[in-house]
Amino acid sequence: MSISLILVVVLVVLDQLVKHWVTTSIALGTSHVVIPGVLALTDLHNDGAAWSMLQGQQWFFAIISVVAIAVIGYLMFRWRRQWPLMIGLALVLAGTLGNFIDRLMNGYVVDMFELLFVNFPVFNVADSCLTIGVLILIIAILREDD
Repeated sequence: MSISLILVVVLVVLDQLVKHWVTTSIALGTSHVVIPGVLALTDLHNDGAAWSMLQGQQWFFAIISVVAIAVIGYLMFRWRRQWPLMIGLALVLAGTLGNFIDRLMNGYVVDMFELLFVNFPVFNVADSCLTIGVLILIIAILREDD
């Protein structure tokens, strides 16, 4: 198994473990400040996207997730020897799978990280993987020679 697929598995397991811990340790809708003025852990169930956009459109997110997984799988095969692209794709795949599992199992995504210093959506490990993965892909593509 390639390192990128191991990374996907590790990140999806981490995402699911953190979500499980939050839902069993923090009451729904409540917050526990971890770093005052910076970070709180909040148990939030989101059936939409960031800022609860497209709330309740689970069929839409399911279709997007399946298409994304297929496209990422193809790109990982195509770019299997280009490690910066593989790392970015692995992170995007892990994030997509982590949130897709939630939507299939629960009908919503569990979010928990709340930034207290800025008006930003509460997010989870999968969302972090998606964001970092996309940034890595952008940088890798911009740095690529034609």
